[in-house]
Amino acid sequence: MFEQAEGTAQKIAGQVQKAFGSATGDIGNQAAGRARQAAGSAQEAYGEVLDQVRKSAVANPVLTVVVVAGLALALGALLSKR
Repeated sequence: MFEQAEGTAQKIAGQVQKAFGSATGDIGNQAAGRARQAAGSAQEAYGEVLDQVRKSAVANPVLTVVVVAGLALALGALLSKR
């Protein structure tokens, strides 16, 4: 939930910064505002995915353990071949 709120705050700050850049004719602020908006959108999406994973883990704890164990084994196998 925190990630989504932080992403929303970043998007709003980016919109404000972009608007300020447009009002003052500062292309740098406009670009930085657009970049901040994009980062905020990405953070919001990450927060949504994280919330879904948490809900799924609570609803299906056994499946979660099996998936994590499988990922750990796969990662271990990949790293041991180095």
